[in-house]
Amino acid sequence: MHDPRIEHMHALKRIIRYIHGTLNFILHLYPSFVSTLVSYTDADWGGCPDTRRLTSGYCMFLGDNLVSWSAKRQATLSRSSAEAEYRGVANVVSELCWLRNLLLELHFSIQKATLVYCDNVSAVYLSGNQGQHQRTKHIEMDIHFVCEKVARGQVRVLHVPSRYQIADIFTKSLPSVLFNRPL
Repeated sequence: MHDPRIEHMHALKRIIRYIHGTLNFILHLYPSFVSTLVSYTDADWGGCPDTRRLTSGYCMFLGDNLVSWSAKRQATLSRSSAEAEYRGVANVVSELCWLRNLLLELHFSIQKATLVYCDNVSAVYLSGNQGQHQRTKHIEMDIHFVCEKVARGQVRVLHVPSRYQIADIFTKSLPSVLFNRPL
């Protein structure tokens, strides 16, 4: 704002074109008696054939309402699928902390631990393991961050079978059969 450039004007125009093109899209929010935060996170390790970059995605529900979602290609390479999934867990836990603080400022305190569902058993194990292994040093900050939130009781990282992983839609193309079947 203090030094506007042509790139900023192009970005603004792009945002306005996007909003204009999505005026008919609606996200319904319904009253819900459930006051828990639940999130699903998934990662596609090496899914981009050109760069082998990780694509991670998540979605968060407050009660029955979808309130936040994201899908993005990460800047770093991951050495394993467990590392890729764990980076996704760390991203969603960071976003959950922000959302919990926002809700607290709105005088809506979340008393229960936020559930984070991940379909990688190794990533779930790492989130509850305080003692670290030599091979996880390169993701040590992510591990300490998530473990601290788990130890405080703010977050619980749980395993979900891949067939129930809602966040798959953010990381990979899926067959239409998966969209038509009930959960």
